[in-house]
Amino acid sequence: MTDPANALFGRALGELDAVLSRVDEDAIERACLALANARRIGIYGCGREALQMKGFAMRLFHLGLPVSVVGDMTMPALGQGDVFFASSGPGETTTVLTLMKVARDAGAWNLLVTAQPKSSAAALSDETILIPAQTMADDQGTKRTSVLPMGSVFEGALFLLFEIMILRLKDILGTTPEAMRSRHTNME
Repeated sequence: MTDPANALFGRALGELDAVLSRVDEDAIERACLALANARRIGIYGCGREALQMKGFAMRLFHLGLPVSVVGDMTMPALGQGDVFFASSGPGETTTVLTLMKVARDAGAWNLLVTAQPKSSAAALSDETILIPAQTMADDQGTKRTSVLPMGSVFEGALFLLFEIMILRLKDILGTTPEAMRSRHTNME
């Protein structure tokens, strides 16, 4: 008899592998180049996606990029030459849609990560990274595809995607691990 927890780990890891193997590497490259060349970067997500976005913002900061998290008092205005990077797994998050319109109207470039390629948010984006994973938009009934609840497989895939993007950005920017480490806070 197998351990139930090990079986669930295996299923969840298999789902993450299946989802991430279908992410478009060219879209990741275009996103990384846009972030590397941005005058400013604004990051936003809701709920648990926000936690992943904030973790990504921290790593962008470690790379030396000019990043801020929307909602923080130190978030500057975005405009020409800037990138607004949002996560909306379901693609219909009202706050994300509103902020994407504000960014677009100010002249910023909209970058989106979503699971819904035909969503309202995808229609507003200049570049979309599609993570074909279950979110709260499709976690009920016959649409349910994951052993994990609600949008967990999407959120887990965000973490791994962002770590790979950081590795690619590190190469694009020519940043060393020592330089990244030197930017880590000493206020912990």
